[in-house]
Amino acid sequence: MSLSIVILAAGKGSRMKSALPKVMHTLAGTTLLEHVIATAQTLSPLSMAVVCGNGADQVLPILEKKGIAAIMQHEQCGTGHAVIQAGSVFNDVDQVLVLYGDVPLTQAATLKQLIESGDINSLTILTTKLDDPTGYGRIVRNGDGDIICITEQKDADKATLSIQEVNSGIMVLPAKWLTDSLNKLNNNNAQGEYYLTDMIAVAVADGLAINTVCCQDNAEVAGVNTRQQLAELERHYQWLKAKELMANGVTLADPARLDIRGNITTGLDVYIDVNVILEGDVTFADNVKIGANCIIKDSFIGQGSIVLPNSMIDSSKVGEGVNIGPFARLRPGTVLADKAKIGNFVETKNANIGEGSKVNHLSYIGDTDMGKNVNIGAGTITCNYDGANKHRTTIGDNVFIGSDSQLVAPVMVAEGATIGAGTTLRKDAAAEALTLTKTVQKTVAGWKRPVKKT
Repeated sequence: MSLSIVILAAGKGSRMKSALPKVMHTLAGTTLLEHVIATAQTLSPLSMAVVCGNGADQVLPILEKKGIAAIMQHEQCGTGHAVIQAGSVFNDVDQVLVLYGDVPLTQAATLKQLIESGDINSLTILTTKLDDPTGYGRIVRNGDGDIICITEQKDADKATLSIQEVNSGIMVLPAKWLTDSLNKLNNNNAQGEYYLTDMIAVAVADGLAINTVCCQDNAEVAGVNTRQQLAELERHYQWLKAKELMANGVTLADPARLDIRGNITTGLDVYIDVNVILEGDVTFADNVKIGANCIIKDSFIGQGSIVLPNSMIDSSKVGEGVNIGPFARLRPGTVLADKAKIGNFVETKNANIGEGSKVNHLSYIGDTDMGKNVNIGAGTITCNYDGANKHRTTIGDNVFIGSDSQLVAPVMVAEGATIGAGTTLRKDAAAEALTLTKTVQKTVAGWKRPVKKT
């Protein structure tokens, strides 16, 4: 059966106390709305639209980038009213799945089960059971267990409030019936709004079959209305991701102190210490070890490589058996060949570091092509920027560069060259030779240090 998805994202979220619309707050580095969209797209719908309202100017650029239709709800008059605005989206399909932009952790497998539990003559609701159902619409059933209606918290009597099975708001409805029946909604309730949940009573009156899928993990249907709820879902999401990693052969020093904000691919026997943040697309090959407090984004770390504590790696490729850090920073475009070493307080950018080459201490290597078995002394800088343009430095195999040297690009250091400590290199250095810039050392006898005036 063909499927259309409508995502409701027009609410303001006043309890968030924020200038951002609620659906634009982030969980694991991604907006709540984008989490919902990503899950929805796995279902391959024929059409999809997001109903916007409050903060639409912030939401619309995301939808435009993703090629998703936006439907405006200029007055927020309830969920039923929002779906009415999106009526043109599901004119030519069999089923409509209604999702919410502030419910980010619903799993695709759960939604597939929900869709498959219905057809063009039935309506299916995703429910869950809560120890404290305060705030949720209650699933009201008759003596035979059949659903007769959903009653919202503010409209419920004492008996109804005791019901623990609640409506998630997520449901699959037959599209033709929904189109023909939305005009039966009214706003005769405590909120004066048009509730989508009132379609249940309409369905009962029309003789439609009503099915339910009860979700075992309450977090799948948990909405975000406060910053506390957002923090709770963040921790739940991170715990789920940590369990996935451990199931795939990763050892985590403390699963509660890891943040994943992207897609992580891991080999066997990977070890990750505490307070590590992984962003974007990150791949760790077998036997990689990541020290505490590292941030790694959009990078590949090869087999057996070690990243020592407090290092940052961004958009870089690291070969096998490489040592990095501590306190190293690999900026975008860094490529480290096998057995290279990047030491403490070293920064690299747009640099190719050859096999077995070492940049051990306090150096900056930018816009550089470096051969194999090069040794870079402490405090070495490639001066790659002239104030207007970037220039490259080329360093051949088996080069030794002494400490506190400056290589002013564009410049080439030929194979086997040695650069003396403290050299400012402005011209190419010859192969298999010593190049240095020398100043005369002198002693001034009788010189007195200045002292503070009293």
